[in-house]
Amino acid sequence: MTTFLALTLVGLVVGCIYALTACGLVVTYTTSGVFNFAHGAIGMVAAFTYWQLSVGWGLPVWLSLLLVLLVMAPLMGALVERVLVRPLYGAPIGVTLVVTLGLLISLIGLANLAWPPTTTRVLPKFFAGRTVTLASLVVSYNEILVIVTAALVAVTLRSFFTRTRTGIAMRAVVDDQELAALAGTNPQRVAQLSWALGATLAALAGVLLAPLVTLDILGLTLLVINGYAAAMVGRLRHLPATVSGALALGLLDSWLIGYAPGGVVNVLKPALPMFLLFGAVLFLKQERLRAGSLAGVRMPRTPSFRRSVGSAAAFVVAAWVVSGQLSAANLATGGQGLVLAFIMLSLVLLSGYGGQVSLCQLTFVGLGAFAMGKIGGGSPLGLLGAIALPAATGALIALTVVRLRGLYLALATLAFAQAMDVIFFSRALGYGGNLEVARPSLPGIDLGNDRTYFVLLAVVFAVGAVGVLALRRRAFGRRLVALNDSPAACATMGVSVATTKLIVLTASAGLAGLGGALFGGLHGSVSPNDFVLLNSLLLLLLATLGGLYTVSGAFLAAMFYALFPVLQNRYPGLGQVSYLLTGLGALSLGRNRYGMGGQLADLGERLRAWRLPAGQQAEVLHAAG
Repeated sequence: MTTFLALTLVGLVVGCIYALTACGLVVTYTTSGVFNFAHGAIGMVAAFTYWQLSVGWGLPVWLSLLLVLLVMAPLMGALVERVLVRPLYGAPIGVTLVVTLGLLISLIGLANLAWPPTTTRVLPKFFAGRTVTLASLVVSYNEILVIVTAALVAVTLRSFFTRTRTGIAMRAVVDDQELAALAGTNPQRVAQLSWALGATLAALAGVLLAPLVTLDILGLTLLVINGYAAAMVGRLRHLPATVSGALALGLLDSWLIGYAPGGVVNVLKPALPMFLLFGAVLFLKQERLRAGSLAGVRMPRTPSFRRSVGSAAAFVVAAWVVSGQLSAANLATGGQGLVLAFIMLSLVLLSGYGGQVSLCQLTFVGLGAFAMGKIGGGSPLGLLGAIALPAATGALIALTVVRLRGLYLALATLAFAQAMDVIFFSRALGYGGNLEVARPSLPGIDLGNDRTYFVLLAVVFAVGAVGVLALRRRAFGRRLVALNDSPAACATMGVSVATTKLIVLTASAGLAGLGGALFGGLHGSVSPNDFVLLNSLLLLLLATLGGLYTVSGAFLAAMFYALFPVLQNRYPGLGQVSYLLTGLGALSLGRNRYGMGGQLADLGERLRAWRLPAGQQAEVLHAAG
């Protein structure tokens, strides 16, 4: 009985911390319609700031807490709302997610610059060493503090939203912003206050969680992300259900550690929050998400088949010429960029054309590399398996989440990616281990030669780009764009939304899997670190920054990504700066949602307009924006 009570106490403490972060996420979402993927990173930065003030600089604990919770966090939340979130109101869900992902990446990069991971930091518990005995259970003052704080926050939030003018105004903005504005409420100011409150709750959760775990930048960020599951139990709206979900998650986690066999704990414990998140997204009734846009997506003009084939041929010839001047190291870097560009074509098809946000694309890449490595030898059967395994997995995911849309689909794929990281890749490839992956074999061609393999990658990317553009010009491509604009309108016109989603998710996964086989062949082996969740988020972020609607944008983003290791090796101090710059670039998407590829397409349209008669120039320039 004592063991059960001890485990329950630990579960309640962890659940209370999850409840704090989940409530902050609900508060910000309900007043702005923007899901803040950087919520965990805000809590992480707050925890490190508290360590810096209290331990690093020796300020009193009470003063450090006041500065973090009442000054830094609210100002940070208000600034994020004013600069980043406000331009996103009414934007497509993909843009809002990528901008907050950019904020997450920026905060991680900034934290690595301010607090280098090479230094070990320990944040002492509150009232360290002081305990009280209740019956036979020894309870620390720190655990009592966490539970009492969470209870006080829950009661205060309920009173705030039901009995204060500001809280009632927040609820009014949630129900109908236009009607609230007519009643004299300023919706933007209310949303800004909500983001300040949400950031404060994230900071409080981070400060309370940090003494219980290692003060690690990425680890702390992902632990706070576990609160996403609790937020979805409350459907991003109901605080009591959110708190219940958080407590259930904390208790299940603790009981699992205490009573499940060691092997089961190692498998299920890291993935438990993701299972709960996936179940909440999949089985709970969906409420209307207000992240959609009434304006359709402005797709760049698709080049003709003849023009795309000519450009692809010129690209391959240029790759062959350039490859003769590159060193072995530069060939590897260029090959990395070409493989990533091909993988990003799957995102152009799925997210750019179809508007379906996937946060697990590198999971399909990993499955392709795994199939190629297990079948081995670089045989055609290995390539077929590298396409078939991820495609079948993508089809299964599509059948499971076919009714989901927007944010729900993004969170479901995030949960799937994280679960695959801890359950499959870490075991199939081995902890810190590698799986050897052979290069494809072609009769009469020595692909063991780095230059030859580089040219092959250029050919594969060129063929993939031509194929994606050809698909865009056909009827299915037009269905994808229509699905991107309005699924409801597609359904009323007789288009099968479910079938369209199934096809595009399956095709995108198969394309990514083929990229995984080529990726493994380029390096000779793959490891679990190649397919972690953060890299999937970074891949989507960079693809959107390059331009999700164009193949040229995919190529630019991939080459930029491939240069990261080169810059870091040449200038070691730039390692985290690269993440920071990528995140900052993504933050600009609120005002330029079409990325670099979209800008290049607009420039091409303007140049084309100059050669047209004067009467047609205005029409082309207007279409180019």
